[in-house]
Amino acid sequence: MARVVAWTAGLLGLLCFSVVSTQAADRVKVRTQTYAISGKTGAELYDSLQSRGPRHGFLSRAIAQTSYKVEWYSEVVETGGTCRLVRAEPTLQITYTYPQPTQAMTRDTRRRWAAFMSGVKRHEQRHGAMARQMVRAAQAAVRGLKMAGDPSCRKTRAEVRRRATAIYATYEARQRAFDAKEHRDGGNIDRMIAALVW
Repeated sequence: MARVVAWTAGLLGLLCFSVVSTQAADRVKVRTQTYAISGKTGAELYDSLQSRGPRHGFLSRAIAQTSYKVEWYSEVVETGGTCRLVRAEPTLQITYTYPQPTQAMTRDTRRRWAAFMSGVKRHEQRHGAMARQMVRAAQAAVRGLKMAGDPSCRKTRAEVRRRATAIYATYEARQRAFDAKEHRDGGNIDRMIAALVW
């Protein structure tokens, strides 16, 4: 029997950029949250995932989700009409959302569930790793930025945003390509679900 699979990581990129002076250090904050599912068999658990998972788009739901938010704390200094970026310190907040069964399971179902969740977490943590890479790349792209003829530093602030936004777009494309590979017919996600259900 064929089963239609619509499992998407549902990466949410929430990107905030403010240029202000602060002493904040580079940081990554990771939070894990769960949502309740029910079922005593692999098929029942999967059905519950499909109806209770976090929303991905208007109609579909995800099994798990990685969301992130980046906040930048930066400082620019103007001297003689030249503006320099002297500090660019990001804080990356990553939130992983995973399913949590609420009913007792047989030994076989527990074994299948553990293997399934191991794969789910590997997938989501790959999204988290790419978010970390993105922030490091954006920070490198703006480091040492200096613009002459910018006494108000408006151009410099705009260039910082432009460079960071370009990096974000590159990494969002990588995130989508990773999902497309993982979610293709017969791909890793199909195999994981089949091992849980059948």
